[in-house]
Amino acid sequence: MTELLIKNAKTLLTMDDGGREFSGVDIRLKDGVIAEIGCDLTSSGEAILAQDCVVTPGLVNTHHHLYQTLTRAVPGGQDALLFGWLKTLYPIWSRFGPEHMFTSAQIGLAELALSGCTTSSDHLYLYPNGARLEDTIHAAAEVGLRFHPTRGAMSIGESAGGLPPDGLVEREADILEDCIRVIDGFHDPREGAMVRVGVAPCSPFSVSRELMRDAALLARDKGVMLHTHLAENEEDIAYSQAQFGCRPGQYAEELGWTGDDVWHAHCVKLDGQEIDLFARSRTGVAHCPCSNCRLGSGIAPVRAMRDAGVKVGLGVDGSASNDAGNMILEARQSMLLQRVAQGADAMSAREALRIATRGGAEVLGRHDCGQIAVGKRADLALWDVTGIDSAGSWDPAALLLAGPTRVKHLLVEGRQIVRDGRIVSFDLEKAIEQQNRMALELAV
Repeated sequence: MTELLIKNAKTLLTMDDGGREFSGVDIRLKDGVIAEIGCDLTSSGEAILAQDCVVTPGLVNTHHHLYQTLTRAVPGGQDALLFGWLKTLYPIWSRFGPEHMFTSAQIGLAELALSGCTTSSDHLYLYPNGARLEDTIHAAAEVGLRFHPTRGAMSIGESAGGLPPDGLVEREADILEDCIRVIDGFHDPREGAMVRVGVAPCSPFSVSRELMRDAALLARDKGVMLHTHLAENEEDIAYSQAQFGCRPGQYAEELGWTGDDVWHAHCVKLDGQEIDLFARSRTGVAHCPCSNCRLGSGIAPVRAMRDAGVKVGLGVDGSASNDAGNMILEARQSMLLQRVAQGADAMSAREALRIATRGGAEVLGRHDCGQIAVGKRADLALWDVTGIDSAGSWDPAALLLAGPTRVKHLLVEGRQIVRDGRIVSFDLEKAIEQQNRMALELAV
C-alpha cells in the first residue's frame, strides 16, 4: 500500500456537491484514492507541504488533437478560417508516422500537466504511414496522465466532395474493424481506469451518414463513449443545411448521436432548440474558447447551456488552432468570453474552474474524478500562491483572476507527475529536442 500526505493546504477547493472550501487542512492519499481530509492527519508515506498552496482537483481536458502539437503557428494557416486552415494543414499531417504521433502526444500531455491537467481526452482522426491510436496511448502512459483516446476517422475525401485529401481517408469497414481492435486492446471500464477508449468519426463533413450511425451502434455495443465536432462555425451550419437539410443538432439526434454517452466539441453555433435537446438527452459539450477565438468561430453560448442544464467541460483543442495547451488559461478564457458576451457577472472565476474540473469529468463520464472527496481518485493540482502572479491578491483561491498559470505539484492516481514546477515522470528535455527536430524536417 502506498500513502502520501498533503499537509496544511492554505486553501482547498473541493468542487464537491456542496462546493466546500477549507483552509489549513491535510489530505491523505492511499493507493491512488483520497482516503481522508482533515486536520493534523498522519501518514506513513511522504509528505508534501502545502501551506503556500491552493489545492484543486486536477483539471480535465475534454478535447484535443495531440498530434497537432508538431504544427504550431504554421505559415499560411495562422489567419485562416476553419475550412481553409484544414486545407493548409492536411498535406503536412499526411507526412506523419508513428514516431511523430508519439512524441507530439508526449509534448502535448506534458504541457497540459504543467497547467494543472490530470485527465485528457484526445481525438486522433488520421493515421498516415502506419500510425495507430496506441502511439498516443503509450505516450500517455509514459507521461502519467489519465487518458481518454478516441479512435477518430475520415472517410470522405476531396474526390467525393469532402475536405481531406483522398490519401488521408480510410475505408469505413476498416475504420470500424480498427475501432473494435483498440477498444478490445486498451479500453478499461473500471473505476480508476487510466485509459478509456472512445469512438469518434471526425465530423459530419468528413464521414458518411452510414459511418456516423454504425459508429454509434458499435460504441453502444462495446459500452464506450462517442465524440465528434459539431456546430463549430457558420461554415459548419451552412454545410449541414445544404448537405443534410437540417441543423447539426437535428442531424446528430437522427443518427443516435445524443445521450449521456456522447460529447460534442465546440458547439459554438447551437441554437435554443439544440441546447434544450442536449439538456434533455444529457449530451455533453467540450467548450474550446481559445481555439474558437483563434479561428474566428465565435463565442459558444456556455451561459445558456449551463443554465439549461447541459454538461459542459473545457478543451484546449489541437495546438495547430490554439496554439497552446494550457488548461488553466483555457478556463480563464472561458470566463472572460462569457463576460464579453453577457456582462461582467455572467461567469465567476470559481464557476469557470468548476467547469474545468468537475464539469470535464462529468462530460467524460468520470464520476470518480473531478472533485476532492473521500473515495475519489487522487488527482490533485497544487498551486503556489506566493509568487508574483498572486502578489497582492485578496482571494488567492480566485486562481483565474490573478494566477498562477503553472502548477507547482501535480498528482495523478496519487503519483507525482510534476514536482516543484518540473515534469518528473519522463525526460521532457529529450522529448522537446526530438519534437523540434521533427518540426524542422516537416517544414522543409
